[in-house]
Amino acid sequence: MFNPITLAGQKPDQYAQLLASARQLFHGEQNHIANAANLSALLFNSLPDLNWAGFYFFDGKELVVGPFQGLPACVRIPLDKGVCGAAASQRQTQRIDDVHAFPGHIACDAASRSEIVIPLLKDGTLIGVLDIDSPLPARFDADDQRGLEAIAALFVQSLP
Repeated sequence: MFNPITLAGQKPDQYAQLLASARQLFHGEQNHIANAANLSALLFNSLPDLNWAGFYFFDGKELVVGPFQGLPACVRIPLDKGVCGAAASQRQTQRIDDVHAFPGHIACDAASRSEIVIPLLKDGTLIGVLDIDSPLPARFDADDQRGLEAIAALFVQSLP
């Protein structure tokens, strides 16, 4: 049984709490769908001011939506489109304060104003991306980026 958590302290402390919770969720489980579903729910229900949290997995050609929390999403994203495509193709986290100013932004949810996308790499191979949107502009800062990158790395470590 997993109980919801209430985050306390400054952002680095909160991400340490989320990382510990994710570690509990992944313990003994290697299925990427199960772990992605639980991690999406954990992030969406724990972090404030989000309207989407989830995964896109790389199928060898493009990104395909995986487990998520939020409104229905774009199903397929080419690697040359949007914030998710940029994170995947550049293999670098994209932290965007205003998605409407991002060239080629894909508006799956018109309420999204800022976004952070972390590429998921295992042994240098693209697995997919962790995508998190907020209805607030400039919602994500360097603390969010460090915390979410650590959580994404833990997810990748849970993969067989």
